[in-house]
Amino acid sequence: MAKRRIGILTGGGDCPGLNPAIRGAVLHSSAHGAESIGIRNGWKGLIESDARVLRLNDVAEIVVKGGTILGTSRTNPYKKENGPAHVMSTMKKLKLDALIVMGGEDTLGVASKLFEEHKAPVIGVPKTMDNDLSATEYTFGFDTAVTVATDAAERLRDTGRSHGRIMVLEVMGRHAGWVALFTGIAAAADYVCLPERPVDVKDMAAKLKAAYARNGTALVVASEAITLPGVHAHHKEIDDFGHEILKERGVAERLSEAIHKETGVETRAAVIGHIQRGGPPTIFDRILGTRAGVKASELALLGHFGYMVALKADKIVPVSLKEATADLKTVNLEWLDLLDTLTSALAGETNRRVKALKTGV
Repeated sequence: MAKRRIGILTGGGDCPGLNPAIRGAVLHSSAHGAESIGIRNGWKGLIESDARVLRLNDVAEIVVKGGTILGTSRTNPYKKENGPAHVMSTMKKLKLDALIVMGGEDTLGVASKLFEEHKAPVIGVPKTMDNDLSATEYTFGFDTAVTVATDAAERLRDTGRSHGRIMVLEVMGRHAGWVALFTGIAAAADYVCLPERPVDVKDMAAKLKAAYARNGTALVVASEAITLPGVHAHHKEIDDFGHEILKERGVAERLSEAIHKETGVETRAAVIGHIQRGGPPTIFDRILGTRAGVKASELALLGHFGYMVALKADKIVPVSLKEATADLKTVNLEWLDLLDTLTSALAGETNRRVKALKTGV
């Protein structure tokens, strides 16, 4: 009897935790007598039939490594001529019994469509540092991204205090502000700008003035895709999935100008960018990635296709790919209220102190 062959691909942006997930899938498949086939560079590899066997030695120690040993791309088969047909043909050519697809909303959206239209034997693994997939509580890559961004924010505060400046840190977050939210709370930012709501420049300036009066510095954390009033978008370059490629002058620089204009305080901007994507994954992401990879292999070997593995109540469970890719998870009102409570309380305390100094009360 021929060995079952399980394909694995990683698509979209890289993030910490992919290698642990690949490793988990390969080790589980090997333990159950199956062979793992690595597809290079995401969906592009399936279109072009670019693949290799993944052996135990290939994955033995990659749990500590960032990135993905398989490479990745933002290729969308549905934007290529006969792309889906090429994908299905390659799967047949490689004699794949199942395909584990590791990616975010776009990569998994393709998997869901292939399952619906062609009954492709696919299993999804959610990876995105944006943490914006609604069917799972957390995605691997997010914890590492926030940990790195928080470290950067704390370093910015040090230099801001030394020079008497307001500091702005721009973090990733195309549609959802989870990275900025968690970074801002963890780093005690004085203001956090999220794509879920337009920036209130007057409110931001008031809170930053209060923070500056208290500490001689202030810190702002902002998602890369926030809406800043009075700033008009330039020509947008779009990728295969219809998303703007964010390469133009960043929001941190524009925010800095607005803050300086409103407060009169010297303001500097920093963009952490792709640094959030690299480096060793945190322990949380190593464990979550491993568990997700193992569960995906388990579902693949059982023939339970059309599902994505998800973290729910600390268990890894299957949810339908259709459900998993239906809606984005954005920062909700409960989180926004928490954030506003934290920043408003600090600003209010400072205002009371300043008033007391002036009035002697």
